[in-house]
Amino acid sequence: MRTTPFGLPTLTALCVIAAGAALPSTARAQAPASTTCHQVVADKKLAGAAKQSSLQKCEREATERCEAVATERKLAGAAKTSNVNKCVREAVGAPAGS
Repeated sequence: MRTTPFGLPTLTALCVIAAGAALPSTARAQAPASTTCHQVVADKKLAGAAKQSSLQKCEREATERCEAVATERKLAGAAKTSNVNKCVREAVGAPAGS
């Protein structure tokens, strides 16, 4: 039986390497895409007018990004509206207290 320099049988070592290579892709698929507007505001500990301004700016930028993605995907009508609304909702997130 052939072994690797680490003393493992060759087939076992190959399985370990394959499992290790698959792990990062599954972990990445479960990780959140990015932080939401509400998370950013909470992390910065903003309040009052600064919080409101930051949320409005973040929502405006999210809407622009989502519109661009919908256009790139050649969506139109109700499908585009639905997609943009869902995208913006996910980007803005829920308030920290919810």
